[in-house]
Amino acid sequence: MIRIRTGEVLAIQDRRPGLTEILVRVEGKEERAINYDLLTGPVKPGDMVVLNTTAVYKKLGTGGTHFVMANLASPVRDVSPRGHIMKARYTPSQVKVLAVEEEDHPGSSSFRAADSLDGIPVVIASLHSMIAPAAAVIHWITRGRARVVYVMTDGGALPLPLSRLVFQLKEKQLLAATVTCGHAFGGDYEAVTVYSGLLAARSVARADIIIAAMGPGITGTSSTFGFTGLEQGELVNAVHILKGQPVAVPRLSFADSRERHRGLSHHTRTALGRVALVPCTVPLPVLGDEKRALVWRQLRESGILDRHRVVVVEENPTREALRSYGINVTTMGRDMDEDPEFFLAAGAAGAYAAGLFLKNAASMQGSPEEVP
Repeated sequence: MIRIRTGEVLAIQDRRPGLTEILVRVEGKEERAINYDLLTGPVKPGDMVVLNTTAVYKKLGTGGTHFVMANLASPVRDVSPRGHIMKARYTPSQVKVLAVEEEDHPGSSSFRAADSLDGIPVVIASLHSMIAPAAAVIHWITRGRARVVYVMTDGGALPLPLSRLVFQLKEKQLLAATVTCGHAFGGDYEAVTVYSGLLAARSVARADIIIAAMGPGITGTSSTFGFTGLEQGELVNAVHILKGQPVAVPRLSFADSRERHRGLSHHTRTALGRVALVPCTVPLPVLGDEKRALVWRQLRESGILDRHRVVVVEENPTREALRSYGINVTTMGRDMDEDPEFFLAAGAAGAYAAGLFLKNAASMQGSPEEVP
């Protein structure tokens, strides 16, 4: 069920490509709402809008805002004739995109010629906030030489413009391009599946390193398999099939009060210990003795040590990179000072991927074919 109300736009609070944050008067209150310009067109003060108020009514966290369903001031809109792939299919908000798989797409020939990731590293994260430390560390270590492309799955938010973080990372040139796959939409490139999204990142967006993760928000429960972060294991399988190098970010925390997330989260233990069917690399940051003992016990008991390659990354400039690039990122409301291991783990994965890139670049320069 959807809780629907009509409101009046009072003010524009913020704009970024594809999204406008507005203040609306609804049910006698002034409250925040989000308008996706790609879906419902532009808005301005004085417009009457139809709002989905369900999330605010349910007092949700990440999704706790109103969303514009229609702008009554401009109810008639046309769409470009190019593209026929629909995302959020068979819903009132289904949106048409021009996907890389379609012949009309400018990158179609490059995409269709590709069937491999050519051995490049793919950093696979289970939460959206992990992409910032990973991207920052990659840029820091490679000095911007590695072209990093973000592949956003549909495990969290579907519209990419919702992410202030991606907007910030692109502005700072830490991400070169974005690909939205599945029902996610709004990236520089659109793809129908995770597989085609990964291939598009490599062949069309020309990625040297890919970061793959869901958009903002995650659906989770206290059950073993009832969380969308489970896709991390499936992404490991996909990267292996496409001949890339999967690098999985472990979800670490010693600040989360929930026992299932203490140390190595049950998200990681399930996704990598039970869902991932092929080996990947799991980088860890340096930990204190007591924390290290707990995490390694969890790695062993979950089966991750038997199935995957776990490495400890000694050189991990996560703090320096985030501070230098002016990136403020939180997880569950906690920043790096409050939950350092969470961010250091993502940075360790970025550092490991950056090392693979530099090693490959050095190998290419030193090969007989490349020597002048």
